[in-house]
Amino acid sequence: MEHFRAVIRVAFIGAGSIEFTRNVVSDLCGYQDLGPLHLSLHDISAERLEFASRLVKSIVAQAGVDATVTASLDRVEAITGARYVINEIQVGGYDSTRVDFDIPARYGLRQTIADTIGIGGIFRGLRTIPVAVGLASDMSRRCPDAYLLNYTNPMAMLPWAIYQGTDFQRVYGLCHSVRDTHAFLAGLVGVPEAEIDFVTAGFNHQAFVLRFEHGGESLYPKLAQIVHAHPESLGRRVRVELYRRFGFFPTESSEHSAEYVPWVMRHNSQLIRFRVPVGEYLARCEENLAELDELTRQLDAGEPVGLDTSDTDFGYHRHDELAAQFIRSLESGYEQEIYVNVRNDGKISNLPADACVEVPCDLGAAGPVPRAVGALPVQLAALNRTFLNVVELTVHAALSGNRDHVYQAALLDPNTSATLTTDQTVAMCDELLEAHAALLPSFAR
Repeated sequence: MEHFRAVIRVAFIGAGSIEFTRNVVSDLCGYQDLGPLHLSLHDISAERLEFASRLVKSIVAQAGVDATVTASLDRVEAITGARYVINEIQVGGYDSTRVDFDIPARYGLRQTIADTIGIGGIFRGLRTIPVAVGLASDMSRRCPDAYLLNYTNPMAMLPWAIYQGTDFQRVYGLCHSVRDTHAFLAGLVGVPEAEIDFVTAGFNHQAFVLRFEHGGESLYPKLAQIVHAHPESLGRRVRVELYRRFGFFPTESSEHSAEYVPWVMRHNSQLIRFRVPVGEYLARCEENLAELDELTRQLDAGEPVGLDTSDTDFGYHRHDELAAQFIRSLESGYEQEIYVNVRNDGKISNLPADACVEVPCDLGAAGPVPRAVGALPVQLAALNRTFLNVVELTVHAALSGNRDHVYQAALLDPNTSATLTTDQTVAMCDELLEAHAALLPSFAR
């Protein structure tokens, strides 16, 4: 007699964020150790939701799995009864992102990605925190035992705001930066990643590889030799400069790291030296819009939508998407380690308890078990605190309605404070508050 397996209901909030939706659904459909799926899609855009529904149904049909797909413009309806809720929203979309770049640029403030700290991160946080808090509040009523898996930036702000602003606590932030950094370092030193003992911790987009060992021996001396031997290809990277000056390799890309510190973006010479692409995120957004057009063409033509069948073990190419891995481990008991963003509570002993930190997490039948890593080296904790200042003040601004905290977050931001005067910073914030008024909490209007 076949063993009954309960339906796993997964809700996608902001399902029109096509890359995450496509990759997570593709991976979930490929796991043989999961039960039947109910993929519940929500987006505030009817057009985007309809496209996401077509895309997901196409993936399900190609994979030939037992999965129901529903779509709703009503968020509460979409999450009711869910076991997992995946947050992938971008409040304001490309238009708001464009504003986050254009207004600061008029003041002479340069940004690259602008979604984590910096002026762009502050205003993306102000737009997004109320929506994320509202989602978590809905979950506490409609699916209190579910897990909220957050992909949305600013990552260090959103779980913190949810922990502080609601009674919902089962939120785990997921980001690829640690995983990708580990793979990058393994490739540099020429050692299989599976053979390297890594421990990494800090804040999302500013974590550091604390342990980098093979057979009990540190690989950092070998990395130092490689960096020294390649001054042009490796030496001209911001993240390598941070490694040289602070002793541990950071997890975020060079273009992103450049806007977290005061030493790069305001100096033309440093932009050239480290090959920093100002406005990089805008180009990425435009590429994503072009990809959406191509996916639409593929769906209209009845073509496969990115399921590469060359991976015979999986049935098609697996994206190794973190939300899918999280769900698989909890549902099947498959044991693995991923990195998550959660409330600190002493996991990093020299950072504040209520901050949202990035640490290793064991997954399996026992559920998610984030691990404590102890104290960061003092210089790393000091650098993290400059990041923390902006994050904490933005969270407090969004939750308390204190407009002064918006200005204070901007005044303490490393890139902004290195570039603008206090009066310029306040004037710029006032322009941004006015430009984004329709999407901000009432205090900011």
